[in-house]
Amino acid sequence: VQLQASGGGSVQAGDSLRLSCAASGVIFRDYTISWFRQAPGKEREFVAGTRRGGTSTHYGDSVKGRFAISRDNSKSTTILQMNSLKPEDTAVYYCAASRTVILSSITSEQAYAYWGQGTLVTVSS
Repeated sequence: VQLQASGGGSVQAGDSLRLSCAASGVIFRDYTISWFRQAPGKEREFVAGTRRGGTSTHYGDSVKGRFAISRDNSKSTTILQMNSLKPEDTAVYYCAASRTVILSSITSEQAYAYWGQGTLVTVSS
């Protein structure tokens, strides 16, 4: 299983960015795909997730209403649309995949067996 995250960059507060996570080596629709982020000196934090089959989406409290996650099973790709970015959104963003994670554990990084390499998002004020 390989996950390739892309789309990071440096933007101003209030701008938007679109991150992409492309998967290979999996039956994509069978996997829950989530985004986590890790800011310097902080623990990794759940950002958003889309459950296998695209049945539901979930968001961390800090990004609700600003970020949107979607998936295209035909392209084995997950998109994280990030709007109204704030300096506190600055972090390395990782996509992660799990075939077995249950809903109550979707925010737990330990539930994910596969991780992409991370893409850096920097938001300046």
